[in-house]
Amino acid sequence: MSHLSLLLPVTGLFFLISSTSGSQSDAAYPVTCGTRGADLPEDGLVASCPPDCSRRKVSVFGTEIYASVSSVCGAAVHRGLLGRAGGPVRVHKLQGRRDYEGSSAHGVRSLALSRWTASFSLSKPVNVPLELTSDTSSTALPAAAPPAKKQLKKPSVKKALTAGNKDCQVDIAMVIDSSKNIGHRRFNLQKNFVSKLAAMLRVGSTGPHIGLIQASDSPHTEFSLTNYTEPKALLSAIGGLAYLGGDSHTGEAILHAVQTFFGQGGGGRRGHPRVLMVLIDGWPTDDPEPAAVLARESGINVFLVSVAKAAPEELAMVRDKDFGRKVVCRDDGFFSHTMGSWFSTTKHVRPVAQKLCSLDRLLCSKTCYNSVNIGFLIDGSSSVGEGNFQLVLDFLAAVARSFDVSDVGARIGAVQFTYEQRLEFGLFDHNSKEESIKALRRIPYMSGGTATGAAIAYATHSLFRRAGPGRNFLIVVTDGQSYDDVRLPAAAAHRQGITIYSVGVAWAPLDDLTAMSSEPKQSHTFFSREFTGLIECVPLLVRGVCEDFTKTN
Repeated sequence: MSHLSLLLPVTGLFFLISSTSGSQSDAAYPVTCGTRGADLPEDGLVASCPPDCSRRKVSVFGTEIYASVSSVCGAAVHRGLLGRAGGPVRVHKLQGRRDYEGSSAHGVRSLALSRWTASFSLSKPVNVPLELTSDTSSTALPAAAPPAKKQLKKPSVKKALTAGNKDCQVDIAMVIDSSKNIGHRRFNLQKNFVSKLAAMLRVGSTGPHIGLIQASDSPHTEFSLTNYTEPKALLSAIGGLAYLGGDSHTGEAILHAVQTFFGQGGGGRRGHPRVLMVLIDGWPTDDPEPAAVLARESGINVFLVSVAKAAPEELAMVRDKDFGRKVVCRDDGFFSHTMGSWFSTTKHVRPVAQKLCSLDRLLCSKTCYNSVNIGFLIDGSSSVGEGNFQLVLDFLAAVARSFDVSDVGARIGAVQFTYEQRLEFGLFDHNSKEESIKALRRIPYMSGGTATGAAIAYATHSLFRRAGPGRNFLIVVTDGQSYDDVRLPAAAAHRQGITIYSVGVAWAPLDDLTAMSSEPKQSHTFFSREFTGLIECVPLLVRGVCEDFTKTN
């Protein structure tokens, strides 16, 4: 699977099996309006497009046969296969070609393109399974299916598919409350909530893994992260949980999870975010703060889902009234979720699932978002022009904004080039995201010729002075032909462990772009005919960096 296929918004999708049967390729694959043909992992895949893609600025190149750099959903609207409501469309991958023809149809204008490395065509699919989706600002889920279908109103435990959710590759340890505070009846309601949550998450070998601990007088491991990687078996294990009773030693359960669950011996996967979700009815009878501190120091994201706060007459029995603020990864509201009662938990399943799968907000993990070094190599040649140069800076600022830049987190640096090179600021010159973005926007336009090869060599030595295999990334933005050779400097950068993404715009030649890019070339090469279209590349580029980081860390 190419990394760009993972550059989709993080989802908590829950699939329902339709009454018709079909092959595996008939399952709808959720995409965004900006997803390109090159981003799809296989031929013949059915892409599920959100609504209103025709109203967004999408890049489409070709007519009937489209360059793989084109938006799939934009091309489907252009072809007349989809309307404003979106829907499924089958994508057929083809070889590259020359002379893609531009045209206007169905409210979408496609552009001509002289040549590209791969193509695709589109057709209407048959027998596509129904899909339950939602759309929120925190996780950017694909648009919801039509509300008229009653089976889409609630997540169904029985309808979970066995395939894992590849956009939520997280290791999740769940600590559930089995103390005397909760009692038998509410314990069973808690199990029902956990079952629905597990179904919504869609565990699988290539999706999230879930382990479970019961908190009581002492922690009791029910199953580890790798015991159940198929939904049916996992739901059966949850249904078979027995109530323990005893005190609510939540701190001991958190400590047990930190020490035993996430290492390779406990089934933890290398490079996957670690999440610890703690369910508690009332309050803990021990002090969970020391264990929570250890969890944060170990790169584990602790979520607290609480029910039934202490009544005024019970407050005297609460050891630490601020325990909720001290347990979570970060006290910003995101890592805490409150349910008023165990009798109304269904409406909370989706919000909790979305949080657990929001990879870009798991701030306690050592992930790409807080661990990478990103250098921007910016074409300042005369052909760019002052106005377009500002659009390039807007694009790069949007990329930078996606990362947690700090003195202990991700780092940003920038070099501008013409025939000459100028270090605008180094990776360690600014210690916050705000400072880095301000420095980007203050870069003055140089104007001059285009010597991209010399600029790559300069950036390799001036920006990336510290070795960091899998952590150093160079994003090259250029609008034209380089007057010098780019192959040798790019190869030298690759040998030094620098991953290069090339972003071409306007008249940037494909040969130069692919020569600079890291392997696989197609997934590390981006192109936009217009400078205004660069902003569409941001989510794809960011997620690409993250997958590259995950593969090597």
